[in-house]
Amino acid sequence: MVKVRRGEKLSYRLSGAARALDVEHAVILKVEDITLSFGRIKAVDGASFEARDGEILAIIGPNGAGKTSLLNCINGFYKPQQGHVYFQGKDISRLSPHKRAELGLGRTFQGLQVYEGMSVLDTIMSGRHIHMKLNPAQAFFYWPWVHKEELEHRLVVEEIIDFLEIEHIRKRPIGMLSYGLRKRVDLARALALEPKILLLDEPMAGMNLEEKEDLARFILDIHEGLGTPIVIVEHDMEVVMDIAHNIVVIDWGQVIAQGTPAEIRINPKVIEAYLGVSVT
Repeated sequence: MVKVRRGEKLSYRLSGAARALDVEHAVILKVEDITLSFGRIKAVDGASFEARDGEILAIIGPNGAGKTSLLNCINGFYKPQQGHVYFQGKDISRLSPHKRAELGLGRTFQGLQVYEGMSVLDTIMSGRHIHMKLNPAQAFFYWPWVHKEELEHRLVVEEIIDFLEIEHIRKRPIGMLSYGLRKRVDLARALALEPKILLLDEPMAGMNLEEKEDLARFILDIHEGLGTPIVIVEHDMEVVMDIAHNIVVIDWGQVIAQGTPAEIRINPKVIEAYLGVSVT
């Protein structure tokens, strides 16, 4: 088992993290005039923003503001009626979700999307699927090169398990874990994709204070240790103000404000629509 110290880069991203430091101000994700309607209801209404390499960008807003719908447009689960999504300068608006994943868009969901009977190890291994080159027939006969490739993927998974401190549950079924640990395994599976950008949809929803503190620490470790830019939808304003470099605020599907946490906490539109009082 490969051991990784806390805060140390995972081996598969060493070169990528170094590049991120050189181009930390480059735009990696651009959302341009996205509009998504369900019948007469506009879930997203002309939303535009940019996420830069090397930053944590938070998307906040009231319930029903269109935050998850916007993430679904970014990773291809929804097809907007208008607008474009650019990733690393390439228009990916017409690509399927799995093609976007192959390009490096990793995603976790607000609700847990896991197989409860599957072990933690196998669940994380499933995130390696886009990197596996062997076909089912080769896997069935389990030729020596099949075993070699599986070992290579297992090494990556073991590093992630150590990085997120879940060694003690690696062989346990997902259904036997607490909610907070399931969320951490879901994050591990997303990391197994080797994402160039990570989209997190309310990763701390339903957690207690201790679980939130742990996950916030891991998100910062992923950002600092791997150099991975992160777009996070989150309702916990203390967490958002602590970890985000920039914030996009959405209300009724529209972007009403963008800026640093210091700018957002005193923005009159944001206070009226969402915060109620300035967050100190």
